[in-house]
Amino acid sequence: MRIFACLLLVLTLYPQTTLAQQDPCQHFPAASSCQPLLPLLEQGQQQSALLKQVLAASEAYQLQILYTRIELPTADGQLPKLHYYHYRVQPEHYFYPASTVKLPLAALALQWLNEQATHGLTLDTTMLTDSQRPPQTAAHSDSSSETGLPSVGHYIQKILLVSDNDGSNRLYELMGQQYINEQLKAKGLTATIINHRLSVPFNDEDNRYFNPIRFVDAAGNTLLALPERQIAESYANPDQPKLGKAYYQRGELIAQPMDFTYKNRQSLIDFDGVVKRILMPQLFPVQQRFNISESQRQFLLRYMRMLPRQSQYPAYPESEYPDTYVKYFLKGDTQQRLPEYIHYHNKNGQAYGHVIDGAYIEDTKHGIAFFLTAILYTNANQILNDDTYETDSIGQPFLRELGSLLYQQELLRLQQASD
Repeated sequence: MRIFACLLLVLTLYPQTTLAQQDPCQHFPAASSCQPLLPLLEQGQQQSALLKQVLAASEAYQLQILYTRIELPTADGQLPKLHYYHYRVQPEHYFYPASTVKLPLAALALQWLNEQATHGLTLDTTMLTDSQRPPQTAAHSDSSSETGLPSVGHYIQKILLVSDNDGSNRLYELMGQQYINEQLKAKGLTATIINHRLSVPFNDEDNRYFNPIRFVDAAGNTLLALPERQIAESYANPDQPKLGKAYYQRGELIAQPMDFTYKNRQSLIDFDGVVKRILMPQLFPVQQRFNISESQRQFLLRYMRMLPRQSQYPAYPESEYPDTYVKYFLKGDTQQRLPEYIHYHNKNGQAYGHVIDGAYIEDTKHGIAFFLTAILYTNANQILNDDTYETDSIGQPFLRELGSLLYQQELLRLQQASD
């Protein structure tokens, strides 16, 4: 009885969700091994004052890191062996995912196109967005595309090249909340909610209405027309998360935490899983993969890897969009250029002081590859919407130090294996 009473006390003080947070390994697909990342990080502290600073206050920075070392298969038909290293990975902990939600939106948009089974409807088909009510806006042209017209494919290109907000919003309007969230849930991405457009003044009710949209062929004939659609209730965060101690709203300081109940959500594990579903779909059961063709998957990979200066449509000047503009884990040279042998597939995010990146980094010169996903929160004064964040002084530099440390560890491991 005494043992039972002690066990009951432990379960009362530490509910199952808390215990699960302490051991995230159960959430990782195709894991050959799973272990804490801290020993590797401690080596880096000796080389980097910034790493030491953030790790010493990791709770304040809400730091989470998931690093996956890859052993590529030696024979056809084998799966790669994945070795997971985790640091403070907490599936239940809320953070604002910023632009990282654009990656599942891009993959789902291609899946949605396939499901329409409409002759002539492709990612290059002209997509005309109309407006039914304020504050909706129309989109009948796109001067950055080669044709001057918008399309699902062109929106995805802009999303992956420079994290374009309008492109993401148009895909949100195309699919609507119900399709997006039910599909994410069906794929096992149960800690992700997408319930609003980005960087536009829409309230919850506005975000429950989705613009009328038409797809037309080169002659202007309508291939598919969608009326305005709506849902009765948004997909809200049931735990009603709040961040900070105060926030600005329309120029007024509100002296209370900011409510994120009707804001997007994506756990670090889910985000890492989206990246892996695109890079290595074979790691997941068929029903948990995005239902896209191989050519569509290669389209995503091409633009996840492409650097802004390599794009012609849209064109992005390197002076404004260096190689590291949306790729936070590596430093580049003095011009912020990455080596040609580094293939960096990723999606980043940055908002409300959160700095996030999820990447598959491959070094084709040395034959190494790894996944890395991380988030930290840089908002020392705990006031949101005041544009006083440490994203440039701490957030991005920390992720670059982290990525460089683990990349050097990969090179060292390779060297030791060849000795």
